[in-house]
Amino acid sequence: MSFTKIACVADDSPKAQAALKEIRKAYDIVEITKRRMSAQVIVVLGGDGFMLQTLHEYMKMKLPFYGINCGTVGFLMNHYALDGGLLDHINNARAANLYPLHMYARCITGKEKQALAFNEVSLFRQGRQAAKIRVAIDHVVRLKELISDGVLVATPAGSTAYNFSAGGPIIPLGANLIALTPLVPFRPRRWRGALLSHSSSINFTIQEPKKRPVNAVADFTEIRDVTEVVIAEQRKSGVTLLFDPEHNLEERIIKEQFTY
Repeated sequence: MSFTKIACVADDSPKAQAALKEIRKAYDIVEITKRRMSAQVIVVLGGDGFMLQTLHEYMKMKLPFYGINCGTVGFLMNHYALDGGLLDHINNARAANLYPLHMYARCITGKEKQALAFNEVSLFRQGRQAAKIRVAIDHVVRLKELISDGVLVATPAGSTAYNFSAGGPIIPLGANLIALTPLVPFRPRRWRGALLSHSSSINFTIQEPKKRPVNAVADFTEIRDVTEVVIAEQRKSGVTLLFDPEHNLEERIIKEQFTY
């Protein structure tokens, strides 16, 4: 498919707004609507956080996303290079399909909430005492009691972010794996996490939730005072990101494993 109709969204930073102005001068930008003959691709100007926000906002449109880094790290973005050949960059880009994690959470009040995460779902202790969490994989209890500051589940795309900083593994994009990584584990002291099939269902049960309150965060959606969190990949909500061939996402994930 040849992309000719582009929509464009930008964060509030001066660099992103300047890029948006430049693109509007060079191209006929179309609106993001559900009508036929509207946008074919969404150009995202900003950093990784803004890209995640945009994916959540427009994922139902089923359009591909081409990011241009106007932020700091830009792991999910392409290099900032508005040289008049934006459409060429988009049409020569390689596609990477990302599938989010679905988080179901039950709170102390009995309320049930849900959210999606393209990077990771994290559980954190809310107070001074460590969290106590039972961990079950596909309905089999693997850890009767994890005592820690928390625990997270990361996608391959998110494995290079908070997961890696917490000591978790970097996962190649096509590995069909997700990472289960503890945050500052106290017991079991030597447990450093696990690699699981992307089709796994992960169930966290909070022990002593009133005495040791825990919150759950899916990308940037936070739910406080949870008693149970169930996480599973959701394939029906996948998105497509476009990357310049020399900086495709799979290559970036591999390179991250050889940096020091």
